[in-house]
Amino acid sequence: MKRLRIGTSDLPRAFRLLCLSTMMLLGAASCGRPPELVGIDNPRLPASEVEEATRQTVFIATTRQASGAEGVFFSGDRGEGLGLASVVVTIPPIHKAGKIERASSLPPIASKHFTIVEPKVYVSEAAFVSEIDNQLLNLSVSDRNVLVFVHGYNTTLSDAILRLAQFVEDTEYDGIPVLMSWASAAETLKYVYDINSALAARSDFLKAGEIISRSQAQQFDILAFSMGAFLTMEAISQAEIAGEFNPNKKIRNIILAAPDIDLAVFESQLSTITHDNQKIFVLVSSDDGALSFSKFISGGVDRVGAADAAELARSGVTVIDLSQVQDSQSTSHSKFASSPEVVRIAGEAIRTSRRTGRRSTTELQDLIGEGSVEVVGEP
Repeated sequence: MKRLRIGTSDLPRAFRLLCLSTMMLLGAASCGRPPELVGIDNPRLPASEVEEATRQTVFIATTRQASGAEGVFFSGDRGEGLGLASVVVTIPPIHKAGKIERASSLPPIASKHFTIVEPKVYVSEAAFVSEIDNQLLNLSVSDRNVLVFVHGYNTTLSDAILRLAQFVEDTEYDGIPVLMSWASAAETLKYVYDINSALAARSDFLKAGEIISRSQAQQFDILAFSMGAFLTMEAISQAEIAGEFNPNKKIRNIILAAPDIDLAVFESQLSTITHDNQKIFVLVSSDDGALSFSKFISGGVDRVGAADAAELARSGVTVIDLSQVQDSQSTSHSKFASSPEVVRIAGEAIRTSRRTGRRSTTELQDLIGEGSVEVVGEP
């Protein structure tokens, strides 16, 4: 029988990774998930009667299979074709930046919790686009923008909707949020299933982009988180090779938050992109425990979201280093949305890029000012 030999210098690191992965697995198994929320209202105090709560309409394009289970709407199974839907999210008056006040049991109370109500499925692409246009027409011309959010691994539809709504609320994004939701199993042990689901969603991701581009939106921002950044870069690369990426030149920012992408794969993806790489902003953090876990189960290959900022910037992308940002969230993986400091900066940066157009790294650092966040890239 062969024996595994670990050198003494490797033991602390191996032990830390083992402990981290064990804690993540046991935590997921023991604590369970909060209940799914889509379409669950409180009969005693409906969300529509809580006047102090703010409301957001979130549009959804998904490769998930439709589900009739309570609160689920679309499951973790892979569906056939692209589902088009929308929901209304209410944000409680007690909301604090960076937090998602989520009910631990049903029904939620809209004065205390986020709610996801009024689920609607669109039977045609034209109906979906028409409803987006109706929402855009309620905004000033300069605010008729769309934020496309692509969620990460181990995520339910409710998880993704809540994260997008919270980010939009806290950044005061001026525009319409659209969720691109691929078929994550939302189970810690199904990492391989999830990455295959992300790969399978590439063509539908591009189809969703084509559908949304028919709307009256003036500009588009893409925010892709974790494994969702892998899907986004794969889809962009596929479109670039076909000469079909961003034909109307309306994409303004591509933000990759804590991207769970193999560094070599990322370099390959970037090599296919012919447009200005400085449209791509990469948010990294050296203390990202979730990406340490991803690196561990991927054979020790470094992930982009935990890479050295200076080295990554040499590829031409603009890197925003969040390593010094203190985040109480477990694994520090979601700093882009859970840190009040980061969401404030993100909101101001997006609004400023709308007003003034493309800015240099130096100007972006001046905007951020002195603090825990550092911008790395070519000036």
